[in-house]
Amino acid sequence: MSATNIRIPALGGDGEIPAYVARPDADSSRAIIIIPEIFGVNAGIREKCDDWAAQGYLAIAPDLFWRFAPGVELDPDIEAEMNEALRLLGLYDTDDGVRDIEAAIRWLHGQGATKVGCAGYCLGGKLAYMTAARTDIDVSVGYYGVMIDQMLNESHAIARPLMLHIPTADHFVSPEAQAKMHEALDPHPKVTLHDYVGLDHGFAATSGDRRDEAAAQLADSRTRAFLAEHLA
Repeated sequence: MSATNIRIPALGGDGEIPAYVARPDADSSRAIIIIPEIFGVNAGIREKCDDWAAQGYLAIAPDLFWRFAPGVELDPDIEAEMNEALRLLGLYDTDDGVRDIEAAIRWLHGQGATKVGCAGYCLGGKLAYMTAARTDIDVSVGYYGVMIDQMLNESHAIARPLMLHIPTADHFVSPEAQAKMHEALDPHPKVTLHDYVGLDHGFAATSGDRRDEAAAQLADSRTRAFLAEHLA
């Protein structure tokens, strides 16, 4: 496995998106986009990319905030940095985010990937849902996605498999929002929802105060199986 920081072309000639790329030891036709949380392409996101590369996937994590805070790396366990992440989120346009993920899909195809999936976390979980609805990505996974309940009118456009991991005590996603997600998405033939009872936002972080080891292992095992099935 090898890893490096690169830049990939944004759509429409808007510039270049900084990204972290981890490559498997052998050429692979399977690729995955790791969509970060609001904390940038930090050590935890890079570790997730490295883990996927070790499993034989070409993995890339685009810098979501590159238009106004390029290269930012924040720690959610430090209050000041959490507050800064929330401030940056207020500046962010998720429509731009989907365009950047589409740019990553195109770049990965150009690298020889025939099938591309994504796994997103927090803001990235919302973007994974939007990507499933708005692009031709082969498979998507979202962990504790925020504000998905406000975009359920797009669910009819989901044509490829989508899995969502939902902690029931997520302090960013109310029980009412979760109920709306289940009502709209449980009947959808392409969508799989998994609840994690009593757990909070961020339970699958690679490290830190938020991680719940047993639940993270369970969710990640489901993700690995889901992606392996649909990227085969």
